Amino acid sequence: MKENKLLRLRVEKVYPEFRMKIDLQVSRGEIFSLVGPSGCGKTTLLRLISGLEEPDHGEIILNGKDITALPPAQRRVGLVFQDYALFPHLTVAGNIEYGLKVQHLPAPDRRERLAGLLELFGLERLAHRQIQHLSGGEKQRVALARALAPKPLLLLLDEPFSALDYSLRRRLRQELKTLRAKLGFTAIFVTHQQEEALSFGGRLGVMENGRLVQAGTAEDVYDYPVDPFVADFLGEANLLPCRVETVEGRTRIRLVTGDCFDLPRQKKSPPGKYLLMLRPEDLSPDPVQAGRVTGKIETLEYLGSGYRLEVRCETGVIQAFLAKKYRSLREGDQITLGFNPRQIRLFPDFSPKSSRSSLPFANPPGTQ
Repeated sequence: MKENKLLRLRVEKVYPEFRMKIDLQVSRGEIFSLVGPSGCGKTTLLRLISGLEEPDHGEIILNGKDITALPPAQRRVGLVFQDYALFPHLTVAGNIEYGLKVQHLPAPDRRERLAGLLELFGLERLAHRQIQHLSGGEKQRVALARALAPKPLLLLLDEPFSALDYSLRRRLRQELKTLRAKLGFTAIFVTHQQEEALSFGGRLGVMENGRLVQAGTAEDVYDYPVDPFVADFLGEANLLPCRVETVEGRTRIRLVTGDCFDLPRQKKSPPGKYLLMLRPEDLSPDPVQAGRVTGKIETLEYLGSGYRLEVRCETGVIQAFLAKKYRSLREGDQITLGFNPRQIRLFPDFSPKSSRSSLPFANPPGTQ
């Protein structure tokens, strides 16, 4: 029985201005999304996996084989670049067939696989067209087909849709999910856009300064971030200073405004200073909620599906996403926003010297 983990790597790479240290596993058949700010090391990690760069320490195991020292052509890893990197002197068919020729696949087999890929990607009528005469979406399909033609064990996608408009990006993401279901390939999808990372619905990882800060299902990383950086990077987060107190056996949150509410029993935390995280979508003008913050609406934006508010309160500016039924609100209005204490997350208000391992309050229910 094959091990479910296709890729296992533990590598370290040191540059004069940057140090990367990553421990990562990717399962067969999944699209693992990797997000993080510019310069955090996402592309460097793909270059290490593909063999375009060598780690200073560690190993890269693909399908049970150590590929750390193998040249790129022998790794069975496909790579799709942000700028497509298609050969301008070759036609669409020539680009897709290129990797098959490198593999020295017999001509009849090459023609059969090429025909299948042209049909799969809807490129039959473009087979003999020059690359410079293609649209952005067509170029991206050719780049994906070329990368998948040699049947790689692992497909690496480095922000492949970043140059495309929103509707085309969304359509190509769905096509990629459909292709994965048909072909069963495994992929690492690098992006700096949170929506793209969450849209695949599988596992994702968040990188910061050469480290994989958190990895898990999209739902767990979004709902249970391990620290304020992940909370704020993956989605939008209100981070409010507060204190946790113990009052007659109950755990109570006290905001700097003086507002306070009790925590549910399963959310007990030691007394001390914390940052309270609230997602904007978890706030509503509901005064009967246990938790409340009050302030003045500074900005109000209509987004089609609802309204985005920035509210100035004693803790600073907080953001809220409200449904369309609150269309009567105006900038300058006073508003009380309520929230359910079950939806909050607490992060100890720790100093920069503190370790992330000291953040025990962001785990999903039932995990350690």
